[in-house]
Amino acid sequence: MKGFYGRMLLVNLSDKTYEIIPLAEDTLSFGLGGKGLATQLLLEYTPKGVDPLSPENALIFATGPATGSSIWGSCRYGAFTKSPQTGFYSESYSGGKTPEALDSTGFDAILIKGASEGLLTLVISPDGVVFHPAEDLHGLSTYETEDVVTERYRRDSKGWKTGAIVIGPAGENGVSFSVIENDYWRSAGRTGTGAVMGAKGIKAIVFTGNRKRTLYDPEAVKRLAKEIAREGKNNPGMQGYKKFGTSGMVEVMNTNKAFPTRYWSEGRFENWEKISAEALHARLDVIPHSCLKCFLACGRLSTVKHGRHAGLKIEGPEYETIFAFGGLCCIDQVEEIAYLNDLCDALGMDTISAGNLCAFTIEAVRRKRVDFQVDYGDVDGIANLLKLMARREGIGDILARGIQFAAKAWGLEELAMHVKGLEPPGYDPRVFKGVGLGYAVSDRGACHLRATFYKAELSGMIDRTQTQGKAKMLIDFEDRLILFDTLILCRFYRDLYPWEVLGDIIHALTGLKTDKDTLSKIAGNIATAVRRFNTREGLAKEHDRLPSRFHRQAINQGDIITQEELEAMVADYYRLRGWDEEGRPVKEL
Repeated sequence: MKGFYGRMLLVNLSDKTYEIIPLAEDTLSFGLGGKGLATQLLLEYTPKGVDPLSPENALIFATGPATGSSIWGSCRYGAFTKSPQTGFYSESYSGGKTPEALDSTGFDAILIKGASEGLLTLVISPDGVVFHPAEDLHGLSTYETEDVVTERYRRDSKGWKTGAIVIGPAGENGVSFSVIENDYWRSAGRTGTGAVMGAKGIKAIVFTGNRKRTLYDPEAVKRLAKEIAREGKNNPGMQGYKKFGTSGMVEVMNTNKAFPTRYWSEGRFENWEKISAEALHARLDVIPHSCLKCFLACGRLSTVKHGRHAGLKIEGPEYETIFAFGGLCCIDQVEEIAYLNDLCDALGMDTISAGNLCAFTIEAVRRKRVDFQVDYGDVDGIANLLKLMARREGIGDILARGIQFAAKAWGLEELAMHVKGLEPPGYDPRVFKGVGLGYAVSDRGACHLRATFYKAELSGMIDRTQTQGKAKMLIDFEDRLILFDTLILCRFYRDLYPWEVLGDIIHALTGLKTDKDTLSKIAGNIATAVRRFNTREGLAKEHDRLPSRFHRQAINQGDIITQEELEAMVADYYRLRGWDEEGRPVKEL
């Protein structure tokens, strides 16, 4: 089968050795690379019950058969491990330019085990890996680290690509929601991949190579890319992303009264116009910015024009960061949200979890469970809290261990908002009930990206209050996006890649001839393999639930999702997935 290198790199940090291992065709055909391949490797190489921060936990980086091709949205990599934030399956994806450098090393997957006694930079090329001491990088920000290692280990040979992934102080210190960053502002952002990298003693990995995948039908790939670009130019959704990026969702969610505000107690932020896409573009100099192989340019390369942060340059803030600090923490100045965004990026922390935890702390202070100076709208107090989290000092050490630990320590478990230990993103499931189902059954915790089901409910494909039929449609969305994560493709091309187009892309890349039923079976097998990993690590039916506040605390004078509604949808989801009533897979793959 074409589209694969047919080999993986196995790195052992404990004794600083590596091995290049061939991958069988049936292994590659099972999951088509990316998430499918990484899930098989996690099941094989990660011992049952392993501590996520122990040397035995595997950390896997993977690309897919689309990476390096001209298929739009294909410049992405995935990071896979057991999450220190949830204790379950961890997957996180990042774009930019670095994914093609990773892919150019000529491996379908890079699997890292063991732990180094001292801080390291790994330089990975088609020939293997070289281990370099990195103690001089200790404590550096993600920006500083990337600058140093890229300059230090760049290979300028003609036809070679170079890129780096790095962690900041938060990853070094084992913050459970720390991230892996690349290209300054791109993040493998959720479930704590940065903490696993830090626990292994890796400050940075530099990828350099000149390999390219052999495609089944290169001319068909080029033809598909031209057709997709032509269609995308006239697609309203694509143009919306190009005009405003994800920040356009601020208005959409507030209009629908589903913009989580004041730590999930309200559905609309009264000052949302001050943090909207229009405010971002008016108050900051904004230039559309894209990953490689992308015509959307959804990124906002933004420079603050006025005030105490004048001159600050970041990519963003994205919608999720605006919701987390603007809505949950009630900050109504977009420049200040940009500042907090930059702080999280430099320290290497996920902004969704960080913003949720800051708002949770504000509520804890108001309830006199914690003695700390911070309140809604208090930018400097929140910034101080973020620094304490990254350094694991004072109450920051409690928060660095995650929402479940903090909630138990402060006696606020009924207040805490999370699923499986992962805080929800900016779509309130009391308004969009299918989103609630998606949060509940997501393999990595409260996550909107596994199915992006808010799209179906916002567009009217299915009524947002309806529960019957939600599981069936969610699975259709979820399965298609599982294939996105095998190839690996950007979510924002979902409108341009329906099932039929995905089949054409897979055939052109690999030679595998498929129809929707075949593709759905592949995706379903991957979903079940992930479920096997999670149930092996202790996942049970009670973990596929929403925070109780979503069932007992209505917003907008009546919007709520009842426990009975959720349980009925979850049961339907299990049945359609072919799992038993407890959510356990019953068939061998």
